[in-house]
Amino acid sequence: MKGDILLVGGYGAVGRVIALALADKFPGQVVAAGRSYQKAEALAQVSGGKIRPYQFDLTTAHQTPELLDDVAVVVICLDIPDMQFVRQCLQQGVHYVDITAEDAILQQIEALDEVAKAGGSTAVLSVGLSPGLTNLLVRHAQSQFDSLQQVDIYGFLGLGEPHGPEATRWTLRRLNDSYTVRENGQPRQVGSFTEHKQVQFPDGIGERRVYRFNLADQHVVMRTLDVPSVSTWLTFDPPSTAQLMAFMRRSGLAKLLRYRWVEELIVKMSTAVYVGSEKFILQVEAQGNTDGRTQTQTYAVVGNGQSRATGLVAAQVVEQIYAAGFPPGVYHSEQLFAPMPFIHQLAGEEIAYHETGTRHKSS
Repeated sequence: MKGDILLVGGYGAVGRVIALALADKFPGQVVAAGRSYQKAEALAQVSGGKIRPYQFDLTTAHQTPELLDDVAVVVICLDIPDMQFVRQCLQQGVHYVDITAEDAILQQIEALDEVAKAGGSTAVLSVGLSPGLTNLLVRHAQSQFDSLQQVDIYGFLGLGEPHGPEATRWTLRRLNDSYTVRENGQPRQVGSFTEHKQVQFPDGIGERRVYRFNLADQHVVMRTLDVPSVSTWLTFDPPSTAQLMAFMRRSGLAKLLRYRWVEELIVKMSTAVYVGSEKFILQVEAQGNTDGRTQTQTYAVVGNGQSRATGLVAAQVVEQIYAAGFPPGVYHSEQLFAPMPFIHQLAGEEIAYHETGTRHKSS
């Protein structure tokens, strides 16, 4: 494939990881784009000239379709305001990769499947950790059973890694969410941080309390893999953060987050001092039937640095899209990539795979 790789938001925490990873393999073809030319230029200098800077406003890009004339792949590293630029990319035959974790945006892009097929473009969604690697773990789990009945997705996220205010705002705005999960094939209304359970994590973490949370992966795999029961649960390191969030939801204090000044105060406090480790664990506990027996198996990915890992996953997706032909249309990562080869390819980046023992029950 010929053409540039355009990274929108390419100098942010995740974008710069993607840009630098791709620049070594495609020098001169990676373009870091965003509203700040100065930030893009600074990243270009860090790369030794392998990255090209470009000033780019996503909100008006659809008005100048010629911008995409020399672009092969667009990578979006921020939440898009609408579908105009996405549609433009797909209509012009430009491949599209989006790292958003917002399910409402994912569903809007899914609706452009026919546009992508008509334009000969491939769009890849669920690119990152959750959704992303968790989706691949669920697909791998599904392949290990004659029939997969239930999946619980657990996230352990260390808060010691520097993170931007937008990540904190996004998490806080999910705290008051009520949403629908699927249990035994039937919809059930639940809420973020309204239920909890104890879970055993690998790599020396041990048992932790996890809480329901409205992450996109549980909704996506329900659509793509048709799992009868699926839920996502979350905890943090330090655990006091998750406990505080549960208390806020339970007591009604979380409703105060609707006031902008309260939200901004918490954002400011959380980004002033970083506590906890930088470790993350993504774990899938799957229950299904094999040879007439009900079995439960656990699969996990462990690493350090969520922004770095998200960027490395995205870079791997872009490299494969750029180098190999995939069918046109809109897909999630678990619909295009074989899970274990993809995950094992990350092993050189200190991202490890764990699989634990199986419990058997008569069925």
